[in-house]
Amino acid sequence: MSLPLPAPDALAASQSLQQLIATEIEQLGGAMAFSRFMELALYAPRLGYYSGGASKLGASGDFTTAPEISPLFGASVARAAAAIIAQSAPDIIEFGAGTGKLARDVLSALDGLGVGVNSYTIIELSGELRARQQEALKDLPQVRWLDGMPERFSGVVLANEVLDAMPVELVIRKDGRWMRQMVTVENGAFAFVQQPLPDALAAQVTRQIPDADSLPDGYLTEIHPVAEGFMASLARMMEGGRGAAFLFDYGFPAHEYYLDQRMGGTLMCHYRHHAHPDPFYLPGLQDITAHVDFTAMALASQEAGLPVLAYMNQSSFLLACGIGELLMETDPEDTLRFLPQSKAVQKLVSPAEMGELFKVLVVGRDVDLPEAIVRADKTHRL
Repeated sequence: MSLPLPAPDALAASQSLQQLIATEIEQLGGAMAFSRFMELALYAPRLGYYSGGASKLGASGDFTTAPEISPLFGASVARAAAAIIAQSAPDIIEFGAGTGKLARDVLSALDGLGVGVNSYTIIELSGELRARQQEALKDLPQVRWLDGMPERFSGVVLANEVLDAMPVELVIRKDGRWMRQMVTVENGAFAFVQQPLPDALAAQVTRQIPDADSLPDGYLTEIHPVAEGFMASLARMMEGGRGAAFLFDYGFPAHEYYLDQRMGGTLMCHYRHHAHPDPFYLPGLQDITAHVDFTAMALASQEAGLPVLAYMNQSSFLLACGIGELLMETDPEDTLRFLPQSKAVQKLVSPAEMGELFKVLVVGRDVDLPEAIVRADKTHRL
């Protein structure tokens, strides 16, 4: 791969993390579950990608998210949030708030709609991003930060590109049976080896992958126990309350996720705006993600007692929330302002850009979604 070289201090941090991982592999007897490798690569204290100090977003980072593309994304989300707040409580929780752009855009749009927000709580694991958020949002007194979920919550929950960054298990079909991808050290480098699946993981493969035993040898894919656990925790947090959680991410329902032609799975790494498939490249300096199995997320939520309210692609959601109307609030004759906004909206809703690959899962209880969102619902596709 031809990728930008890291600065010496960044390279030293990655080497420290590699040593930490290698030591744990040795302590485990020579092999570590890939989910643990991914957890350490992303979240090891001071060294992991999200817990270290490197810039994650924007031109100097590794990727760009929907809120960074246009404030109309947040303004559209605010319209849905306003409808939920009217039926529940004037409180919002955002998981993984990035640079704080979505928080500012949502609060600004809600203020414009005359909707007051008592508290906007951000739960952020990245120290670098939390520092950026605190600087960017210091003039908004209702914003606060927590290290974990509150025990109970009513209101609106937002999670944009959170599920895809949760550690996944890699499983591979080999000699007619499913095996677990493990990470070992060979000749001073990380490498994959396979081990039989533990019973709990085998049961999850059977439950999550349609026709799992009919897939060909060599088929590699992901299952998502951590993300499913997050959905169950979300259900517990919202138990006894009223509200809705809006989860935005890229992914598929199960019947599209585990296709024969997706032999290599969906795991992808992002380094300085370059995408590549090698999770062992410079641990701690690159993002590691996997597409979301939205069927598994919906089932995990439902089984934990939090009903699914809607599911659709991002384009349908944003159009149902009136992003087209919001765009037309800028005079098309004012080309210097209108054309950049129009181009940004096109990127958010076009099927060839983010409109189809990105999905929106809405879970909640005792609230009704706006009629336009209900009409766009595609829950039957899960």
